[in-house]
Amino acid sequence: MAPAEPGPDREPDHIAAPDPSATPDPFEALSRPADTEPGAAPPEPLASPRVVQDAHAGGESTVTVIIAFAANAFVAVAKSVAATITGSASMLAEAVHSWADTGNEIFLLVADRRSRRPADREHPLGFGREAYVWSMFAAIGLFAVGAGVSITHGIQELVHPEPASDFGVAYAVLGLAFVLEGFSFLQASRQARAEAKKAEHDVLHHVLVTSDPTLRAVYAEDAAALVGLVVAFGGVLAHQLTGSPVPDAVGSIVVGVVLAVVSLVLVDRNRRFLVGEAARPETRAAVLAHLVTMPQVERVTYLRLEYVGPRSLYLVASVDLSGNEPEETVARRLDDLERAATRVPVIAGAVFTVSTPEEPSL
Repeated sequence: MAPAEPGPDREPDHIAAPDPSATPDPFEALSRPADTEPGAAPPEPLASPRVVQDAHAGGESTVTVIIAFAANAFVAVAKSVAATITGSASMLAEAVHSWADTGNEIFLLVADRRSRRPADREHPLGFGREAYVWSMFAAIGLFAVGAGVSITHGIQELVHPEPASDFGVAYAVLGLAFVLEGFSFLQASRQARAEAKKAEHDVLHHVLVTSDPTLRAVYAEDAAALVGLVVAFGGVLAHQLTGSPVPDAVGSIVVGVVLAVVSLVLVDRNRRFLVGEAARPETRAAVLAHLVTMPQVERVTYLRLEYVGPRSLYLVASVDLSGNEPEETVARRLDDLERAATRVPVIAGAVFTVSTPEEPSL
């Protein structure tokens, strides 16, 4: 089978048939028969390819979140002390920002842990979508706490300005925060670059479309934190040079606006995955191309690929089987197709049905 052509909108989480000479084809398992033995005992109810069998691999994302949590917690304490000493509005906004980020990392850790629970009879598709629920909480918290408090405090400083002092403390804390936030951002960037490279895509687009909400949240929050630190530095410096608290207050408002934009983007992406995000056309085409190469498949008349969690797709297809065999044999062949499909790491579960003769081929 010829590999799918790379395109500018390729989805990074499930690569559409790369060059086989470079890396293994992620959908190659679809072209091989399932590892079933004739006469084997029927599988247990939950040992079916129609339900999610294994939790998605989230080790790299977990490390990224833990590093971000440690950096944000330390920075939040330092900024709070500096804000108390200096009385700077920008420093207070940054302290609130870091505390909000610290709380968000807890939500993201919960999201990662709960979404990787195995499927059960009440939840046959697993718990993968919990990642988007808890990530949504984190995004809303960033908007309500980080953006809301920063903007509100900045407006209050404009109405009732107060002088600041001990600017050296503010500069030292901002410098330390930049180093720690930068280290966390480098970890998130390293993970994003590695995944984007496999997907033959640019990093920013990868972060936006990836099905991993923890990576997207940490990357976006750390990027916003670095921007906020630069804005806060400018506000404190302008306050010191002019003696006016207005630039400092404006800096607080700008930090809040940046956080609001980031949080709204995160809310929208999580909403899309909760509603049901389908695989991109390139991935769908790659899966379809592999299905029609399977010896037991004559043609495919329906194909649906939808996310049920980070890096987890659920496959539903209608196929016209080759030959004309008894019902029991057809059932076994459909089961073989489902098991072959779920050998692909990103396919969390699969359901195949028999097409009717009048259905057109895809």
